[in-house]
Amino acid sequence: MGVEAVGATGGGGGGVEAQKKNRIQVSNTKKPLFFYVNLAKRYIQQHNEVELSALGMAITTVVTIAEILKNNGLAIEKTEVLTSTVGMKDENKGRVVLKAKIEIVLGKSEKFDLLMNASNVATETDPKDKE
Repeated sequence: MGVEAVGATGGGGGGVEAQKKNRIQVSNTKKPLFFYVNLAKRYIQQHNEVELSALGMAITTVVTIAEILKNNGLAIEKTEVLTSTVGMKDENKGRVVLKAKIEIVLGKSEKFDLLMNASNVATETDPKDKE
């Protein structure tokens, strides 16, 4: 494909953005939606918050992930949703292309641990497993 996604972390300069361990950069071509939902749950468990980030067409995927986590009572929005435009080099055309960017920070809800434990118990006691 044409656009190189490496510039999503600020050009690969290794600044503050590249050091965040709780950031998920979402792509709508590489992994299915629930891969990111489950990864976000794991990051919330480990770090008490997760930062979801996406460029261009993947923005709708990030919003969907955030809404799934919020509607299931697992997460709350910690800060305002940040939007910006970043310039990325298009390998095919050899010029800079502007891409929309979104960042959403979600924190652990008060019911997170209770809900996660309940879902773990439900999967362990699934009657289909006893057959």
